[in-house]
Amino acid sequence: MTPRVLTIAGSDPGGGAGIQADLKTFTALKVFGMSAITAVTVQNTLGVSNVAGVSPRLVSAQIEAALGDIGADAVKIGMLADAGVICAVARRLKKFGVRNIVLDPVMAAKSGHVLLAENAVAALVKELLGLALIITPNAPEAEKLSGRAVRCIKTAREAAKAIRALGPRFVLIKGGHIRGPVCRDLLYDGEEFREFRVRRIRTRNTHGTGCTLSAAIAAYIAKGARVPEAVEKAGAYLNGAIKHSFGLGGGRGPLNHFWRLK
Repeated sequence: MTPRVLTIAGSDPGGGAGIQADLKTFTALKVFGMSAITAVTVQNTLGVSNVAGVSPRLVSAQIEAALGDIGADAVKIGMLADAGVICAVARRLKKFGVRNIVLDPVMAAKSGHVLLAENAVAALVKELLGLALIITPNAPEAEKLSGRAVRCIKTAREAAKAIRALGPRFVLIKGGHIRGPVCRDLLYDGEEFREFRVRRIRTRNTHGTGCTLSAAIAAYIAKGARVPEAVEKAGAYLNGAIKHSFGLGGGRGPLNHFWRLK
């Protein structure tokens, strides 16, 4: 059977992030992609200018339609907007017994626009962290979840331990916001740390990197990879997508999700 992956996230009309980036990633990695839209954003490479959330009832119905009929081998969760949507998502995932959940705790856009209400962070921790196979925060998101500053690999380790204690089986703290010539992503399973290193690429074309990485991890898990292998393969895929990016738009350009198909 073709591996099936559902993404639960916001929509990006520019096509570089969110649902659109996830579906491109699923297609490139040869899994069947489905989507449940949680919010409609107004954004492009220059940033986010407006957001309208989808009602919890409609988000729930979308998940029910996908999982009730086709099912999923993995689920990627991105932008959730508010506590009502978070609770609706958690209820449906519990109902269908979804186990391979990749949680990307999207809290703000690179432009600074808030994508998760401040009062929804507690709901995210309570309702979803315990369901997640792996959570993939960047440094600012890890700070928000752990209550610890994340400025280097040492403080990232401390934050990973604190987040792991909240319920997810694996924590991947992404190193894109931590300065240095080498980007160091840190994976923690409750016992051991593992680093994934790649030389930083000098480019402004980084729109949708977090969405793409988490979607790729979900795709590889759906295809049977264990978490460390999925993270390693997803990182290699993302690195290629950045290297071969298009340079479209006047701001942070989108990635080339189909670079391997050339």
